[in-house]
Amino acid sequence: MTGASEHSGFLAVDSGGSGLRAVVGTAERGPLARRTSGEPVRTGERGIDPEHFMARLVPLVGALTAEAGAVPLTTVVVGAAGLASLGEGLRAELPGALAREWGVRRVALAADAVTAYVGALGPHPGAVIAGGTGLIAVGTDLTGWRRADGWGHLLGDCGGGAWIGRAGLEAALRAHDGREDGSPRLLACAEEEFGPVAGLPGALYPRPDRPAVLASFAPRVAACADADPVAAGILRAAARHMADSAAAVCPSGGEPRVAVTGGLFKLGDPLLGPLEEELARRLPRARRVPAEGDPLHGSVRIATDLSAGSLTLPVDGRMLTVTTRSGD
Repeated sequence: MTGASEHSGFLAVDSGGSGLRAVVGTAERGPLARRTSGEPVRTGERGIDPEHFMARLVPLVGALTAEAGAVPLTTVVVGAAGLASLGEGLRAELPGALAREWGVRRVALAADAVTAYVGALGPHPGAVIAGGTGLIAVGTDLTGWRRADGWGHLLGDCGGGAWIGRAGLEAALRAHDGREDGSPRLLACAEEEFGPVAGLPGALYPRPDRPAVLASFAPRVAACADADPVAAGILRAAARHMADSAAAVCPSGGEPRVAVTGGLFKLGDPLLGPLEEELARRLPRARRVPAEGDPLHGSVRIATDLSAGSLTLPVDGRMLTVTTRSGD
């Protein structure tokens, strides 16, 4: 892509369940100011609400430009959780709203899996496993995007934080009942965390934040893994699920790069050890590399390239869309 101004400024945004994070900068000077807003954007009948998005963004950008100085915002990149399935309203209305507010001429809207990928690997072929409460894998050969899982805690997110926590609590309840494959150690942890486990269904099922509550038990599973074969088996199974998803999206040619990103991997060696083994088994040609940055870093990378007219990532109708207005 070509034709961008040499002195255009960009706004890069990461929108997720914990709110908005945003950076203002230029292609020449890089990021100049960074701010966070703690309120997440609402979802409605058309998915992510574009009016509420702008209401959250405008004061944030005001604070950013006050800090960064007079930066003409000609390019905006938004990485948003749920964009692939809930982004209809944003794709239809946000480019026009950004043009009216700041004269923005180029807008890229990306699924958070794409910004996680670009933050971790940059514009290189490979696969990224993004793990937190949920789990998704995304890959590209630089001609198109592929994703695997990310279907939520009832239908998928296999190997993610909620999945690990739920498996740990299931093992605790097995021990409580006297069934095989239960874990007395995880039972003790569950009762420390939640009280008597017989009350867990009534306490857990009605909660709207059920995935986060399940994921909160994942660190206890990891802490037990050294001494408890049941806990270690849960993490091994999680690693297999992750490797399966990575293998489903990883390009088949050359030596693709593979990285992991997200808070789930703070569980450390009890999860990362089995994952390294499973990735080596499933993707023997792939080159395992550390993630360079997070999803906001990915939004900044896309914004920098789009501002400079050097974006090489594949553009489609759902994972990554780019809108340009007259003059480019």
